[in-house]
Amino acid sequence: MRDVAIVAFAQTDHRRRSDELSEVEMVMPVLHQVLARTGLQTGDIGFTCSGSSDYLAGRAFSFTMTLDGVGAWPPISESHVEMDGAWALYEAWVTLLTGEADTALVYAYGKASPGEVRDVLTRQLDPYYTAPLWPDSVALAALQAQALIDAGEADEPAFAGVAARSRRDAASNPHAQLKGETPRGDHLVRPLRVSDCPPVSDGAAAVILAAGERARELCERPAWIRGMDHRIEAHGLGVRDLTRSPSTLLAAEHAGAFDRPVDTAELHAPFSSQELVLRRTLDLDDSVRVNPSGGALAANPMMAAGLVRIGEAAARIHRGKSDRALAHATSGPCLQQNLVAVLEGEGEGPGGRRVRGPHRGEGEAHVR
Repeated sequence: MRDVAIVAFAQTDHRRRSDELSEVEMVMPVLHQVLARTGLQTGDIGFTCSGSSDYLAGRAFSFTMTLDGVGAWPPISESHVEMDGAWALYEAWVTLLTGEADTALVYAYGKASPGEVRDVLTRQLDPYYTAPLWPDSVALAALQAQALIDAGEADEPAFAGVAARSRRDAASNPHAQLKGETPRGDHLVRPLRVSDCPPVSDGAAAVILAAGERARELCERPAWIRGMDHRIEAHGLGVRDLTRSPSTLLAAEHAGAFDRPVDTAELHAPFSSQELVLRRTLDLDDSVRVNPSGGALAANPMMAAGLVRIGEAAARIHRGKSDRALAHATSGPCLQQNLVAVLEGEGEGPGGRRVRGPHRGEGEAHVR
């Protein structure tokens, strides 16, 4: 199979509200930015895939409107996933691996501000036993956090440490919504305080993928996708151990995350307690830079936050700040669905170290 890389990444400034913008108006500047960074025109893109949610937009087939921002004439090869854009990236990656296209545009967006996100997300729960009780997303995350405390694996100061570090790191991220020291606040749902929970965000993101030598032509230091996989937990929360994430572990194994150490990890952990679960699952020690962008605690645009994690990891490789990075995306309550991607650079990395690029037959892309 061919080598595929992320060659460009762009995102909006994530905001609490963007009432003055439609979805198309929010997405178009990002699409223009990501294309400009490669010098490509819309007609040069072989495949386009998007991620969004009709529940957030409040209308059926809402993604068709944003195709006005892409430009769908002459006709283009296009697809859509009713998921976070990380899963759209997976589809585009497979398309390039199989030789159906040489370049791909992936974008995702979400405007969560018009509705009550905590109520909307109850619609993804089991419709017979769980959804009728209306447990919202924060309440379910609090159950997971309390399970960690009861198991002796975390406490509220540990949650506070994650939140504080994330917001400090976000201070250097011009696109972050929440930055710098943030007061802990009262308990929103015990044991989670306000600072342990993600902000409601409007935002969009886009990446461009390219295969083989085309990637080297478009980017000085491509972020090669060495493997990617996604898995899902049982739908019923009562049959899961909420202190563990076996689907993340399985996805990471199949993506090749444990073949060699990573130096950066962008984890899609909307709640501070979930980062602790993911760090233990992925065996990330203090030598790994976790969420240097601030992560989802700094900005959490629904349906785009996972794609942002992959884009942020790729951007660090583009800038020579990382040699090998892990990116993670999640969807559903309590880390129900998880995707893991492993990215590598080539050429000169941090500290002037030389990094090998991909070679045919060695470290072939892990596909499951």
